[in-house]
Amino acid sequence: MQTRTLGRSGIEVSALGLGCWAIGGAFFMDGVPDGWGAVDDEESISAIRLALDAGVNFIDTSDAYGIGHSERVIGRALKGMRDRAVIATKFGYFGSQETKDLHGTFYTPAYIERACEASLKRLGTDYIDLYQLHVWEIALSEIPSVCETLERLVEKGKIRTYGWSTDLVGGAAEFVKYAHCSTAQHTLNIFDDAPAMLALCDQRNLASINRSPLAMGMLTGKFSAASALPKDDVRGAGHAWVRYFKDGKPLPEFLQMIDKIRAILTSGGRTLTQGSLAWIWGRSGRTIPIPGFKNRKQVEENAKALEFGPLTPAQMGEIEAILKR
Repeated sequence: MQTRTLGRSGIEVSALGLGCWAIGGAFFMDGVPDGWGAVDDEESISAIRLALDAGVNFIDTSDAYGIGHSERVIGRALKGMRDRAVIATKFGYFGSQETKDLHGTFYTPAYIERACEASLKRLGTDYIDLYQLHVWEIALSEIPSVCETLERLVEKGKIRTYGWSTDLVGGAAEFVKYAHCSTAQHTLNIFDDAPAMLALCDQRNLASINRSPLAMGMLTGKFSAASALPKDDVRGAGHAWVRYFKDGKPLPEFLQMIDKIRAILTSGGRTLTQGSLAWIWGRSGRTIPIPGFKNRKQVEENAKALEFGPLTPAQMGEIEAILKR
């Protein structure tokens, strides 16, 4: 079983995590669907327990996913087995339980402490292993207030370590100036490399937690030019920031890239999904991809990627040459 360390915290986790956005179910951001369609909570719970049995112990969620619903489902799944999991959650977005709508960001010291207590209650635990700022961009002048609050939460035993979910390398570099910051969560997949963020992780002993490791499902191989996702799916809802799909249809340039490198990714008996995760592990020994899931089958396929391990340096180089980067 491949493992990773959460940077300076010394916390050991599986090299693969569970991304728990989709299991939050339906919710909205400014009135636009921000979930992944219908989910079955019992299937989600079963899938989480399957992951634990397969050695995948790192679980990443947010209080925003389903306006707390993802956290509640995880709390149910881990009842009586909290010690088997390393839980990461996030804060910074707030919304309405009644409308299921996210409608703003907030990260004052008092709010962070309230959000932490609420997440602890939903998760059914008295500590969070990794607590992360979810707001992708804040002013550099606001970082000290956030980090000093997080340091106090470490001192109180409410959290063990913390990080920021952002693609801003300069912002992450400011966060890591504080003693108990140990991770950077950022986009990383075959389409979107992140050399500057990975370099920062190496320089400052941070774990690299990788969101969108399968490019919102594009790298699973289940989409074609004829595919179309419904409007209740975040990929079809019309968000301007969704990169790999437009109005629910996969963008052809990404389908073409997959065709060019499919043979390398699926070599040695891997599926396209497993090869895409192997590319991330081949990119850095600090990487922890957190692919999303909605059922046991997806978790099983993702977990099996650990048995294959990373792509070889030769395969990594061949992919770069083909994609002409």
